[in-house]
Amino acid sequence: MEKKEKITTIKTISALHKLYECGTPKHPLVSVVDLKAMRHDVFEPGTPYQMAFYVIACKRFKGEIQYGRSRYDFEEGTMMFTSPLQVVSAGPDIEMEEGWALFIHPDLLHGTDLDKKMHQYTFFHYEANEALHISDEENAVLKDCVKKIEREYSLNIDKHTVALIASNVELLLNYCTRFYDRQFITRTKANADIVQKFETLLNDYFTKESLTTAGLPDVKYFASRLHLSPNYLSDLLSKHTGKTTQEHIHLQLVERAKTLLWSTTKSISEIAYDLGFEYPSHFTKLFKAKTGHPPKEFRNAG
Repeated sequence: MEKKEKITTIKTISALHKLYECGTPKHPLVSVVDLKAMRHDVFEPGTPYQMAFYVIACKRFKGEIQYGRSRYDFEEGTMMFTSPLQVVSAGPDIEMEEGWALFIHPDLLHGTDLDKKMHQYTFFHYEANEALHISDEENAVLKDCVKKIEREYSLNIDKHTVALIASNVELLLNYCTRFYDRQFITRTKANADIVQKFETLLNDYFTKESLTTAGLPDVKYFASRLHLSPNYLSDLLSKHTGKTTQEHIHLQLVERAKTLLWSTTKSISEIAYDLGFEYPSHFTKLFKAKTGHPPKEFRNAG
C-alpha cells in the first residue's frame, strides 16, 4: 500500500507568524503580512500543507512562472485565494518583488452576515492557474481595503471591531469579484474556446447509445477533461452562456429524454435507466422541474 504523504496543518494565526518568522500578531484571528518579510523556505517545493483560515494574497514576481499547463507574466499583481484546510503545495523558489497577504480565521466571521456569504466567493476554490491578474490601479484599490482592516485590528479592540473588519473584507471580496468579471471578459477568445470544447464534450457524452454503464456526468468530469477547477468552469460558463455547468448538463439531459419519450415506446423507468439514473423517481423529479410536466404527461401531450 502506498504511504500517504503527511500534510502539515497551520492551525492558528500565532503559529503562522512563528513558523514564517514575521513577528507577533496583533490580533489572534486576523493578520495582514508583508510577504517580503516572511520566510519562503519553510517548506520544501512540493510539500503539501494547509492553513485553518482563509488566505487572500497578492504577489508580484519577476518574469514568468508556469502554473499547470500555462505560463503567466507576473509583471503586475496576481491574486490567489485559498479556503480553510485547502491542501496546497509549496512552489519553487521564485524571486518575489513585493506582495501582501490577508489571513482570516473562520472564527472571526462567525455570526456576521459575511459568514453566510463566503460560499458565494467561488474563487476560493479555483486552481493556481486560474489566479486573478490585476493592474496596479486595481491593486491600489485592494490595498486600501487591506490597510483599513489592518488599522482596525491594530487599534483598541471594542464591540465594533469585528463588524468593521468583516465589512472591509466583504468590500475587498466584492472588488475581487468585479475584477474577475473583467478578466472573464478580456479573455474572450480563450474562454470561447473552452465553451466550445465543453459543448463538444457534453454532446459526445449524451450521444452514447446508453448511459446505463457510464452513469450521469457530473461537473467534476467535464472540469477535469478541460483541466479546470469545477468552480472556475461553472463561473466561466455562467459569464459566457448564462448557465452553470450543472444547468447545461440538465438541459442536455432533458433534451435527450424528450427525444426518447417521443421516438420510443420504452417505459419511463427504462428511459431513466438508459439516461444513467439509478432511481426513476429522480429522473421524473428533474424532468418535471425543468419542463413543468412529468415524463408520462409530456409523452401523452406530444
